[in-house]
Amino acid sequence: MGVSHQLVLFDFPDDYFADKGRPLQQTREYDASFWMNRGMSDLRRRLKDLEKPIVGRAKNIVFFLGDGMSIATVTAARVHMEQLSGSAFPDGNASLTFENFPYTGLVRTYCVDKQVADSACSSTAYMTGVKANSGTVGVSGAVRENDCKASLESKNQVDSILRWAQMAGKSTGIVTTTRVTHASPAGGYAHSANRGWESSAPDDCLDIAQQLMTQSPGIELDVILGGGRQEFLPKNMNGNREDGRDLIAEWKVNMMKNHRMYEYVKNKTELSDVNLKDVDKLLGLFSMSHMSYTGTKEVERDEPSLSEMTMAAIEVLRKNENGYVLFVEGGRIDHAHHQNLAHMALSETIAFSRAVDVADTVTDPEDTLVVVTSDHSHTMTINGYPSRVDKIVERVERGGESYSILSYANGPSAKFHKYQKQPSKYGDKFDLYPSLVPMSLETHGGEDVAVWARGPWAHLFVGSFEQNVLPLIMSYASCIGPSKGKCSDR
Repeated sequence: MGVSHQLVLFDFPDDYFADKGRPLQQTREYDASFWMNRGMSDLRRRLKDLEKPIVGRAKNIVFFLGDGMSIATVTAARVHMEQLSGSAFPDGNASLTFENFPYTGLVRTYCVDKQVADSACSSTAYMTGVKANSGTVGVSGAVRENDCKASLESKNQVDSILRWAQMAGKSTGIVTTTRVTHASPAGGYAHSANRGWESSAPDDCLDIAQQLMTQSPGIELDVILGGGRQEFLPKNMNGNREDGRDLIAEWKVNMMKNHRMYEYVKNKTELSDVNLKDVDKLLGLFSMSHMSYTGTKEVERDEPSLSEMTMAAIEVLRKNENGYVLFVEGGRIDHAHHQNLAHMALSETIAFSRAVDVADTVTDPEDTLVVVTSDHSHTMTINGYPSRVDKIVERVERGGESYSILSYANGPSAKFHKYQKQPSKYGDKFDLYPSLVPMSLETHGGEDVAVWARGPWAHLFVGSFEQNVLPLIMSYASCIGPSKGKCSDR
């Protein structure tokens, strides 16, 4: 039997698209000349950028990764930031720092074996130029998740842009708000068949923490800042290690043997007390696991912000006359989404933007390439027909219907009434936002993410391309790794 299809025309109430109960506010947006002037100004800026792109060699690269920072997250964070500024009628003039960069593209994020990426296979792609299987870091698609034996074969191990930089005599560093052994930073220094082998691994495989502290390129990193102290300490020191090793102590001994000026710090106060001009190697582990969400009481307990860590890293790395490559991750955007904490995800994105602003301010576009992207998206959407004055983190009512502007396709909040936010005793930032399909954690999304760039050869980060192309463009801009010798004339 055939299925009949009928076009259904919805009869919206007269006030459905209006600002019910709110007087229209006269703003410059009601004047056509406003849009024409603003549009022409933007056009002139774009023409100027295209007129003379920067084509010199990138001495430095600062690579920012907003974990889980989907395009919807960027949009919502921008609106939220403007609304926080106190504007009664947001006019769309606000931008996150990286949205002002001259070049933008779209990045395809799938794994070798999965349509929707996890942070491990995606990290391998944007760090090494090689796509991998879900759950694996620093190895090719020949290694399936948990296949320790295959991961030990040198032909299956792939080098990262951090290693390429080190081979070129540059300084290198990683900064993250997650554990420094977590999937995103691990793609820069580890070869593992399972992203979860952070402090222990089967057979002859080395766990990720060991690789960071004892193997190249991890042991060669000049700056390591983030969370995850538990992965380096033995059980009797409240750590996770069952081998009894204290990898932090071992790192210190190694630094002394090699006559390096080093500092190990555990909190914001200790970091601020370091004379960064006298430090060659800086290790900071500011929490036992992941660092705290932005603005929570834990941060007040002496954890540095992502901006502060970024500035400290640049201060240490910039002393190298050959330049540096720095990877900076805003990792807790992703964690907030997984918990259906949309408000917190936006706060983390704004904090991430501030860190980008630090790097943008203290570096020169003529010699420093700054790249900002995400590893994958999430299932959060901006939906309905909210007015411009409705707070994006709140619920609205239209035509007798009540809904949350932000909601998810799945996640833990689905066990509650899916059309209502669930208030949290910890404050608005921890409110649960509605989701449809009940799951213990909300999942990633599979659509493309954006990339923004400024500096030498930033104009190559345009169009739509595979995620593994990102480090290859960066290597070309800096004449390192796969591009070494191919751009010696610059």
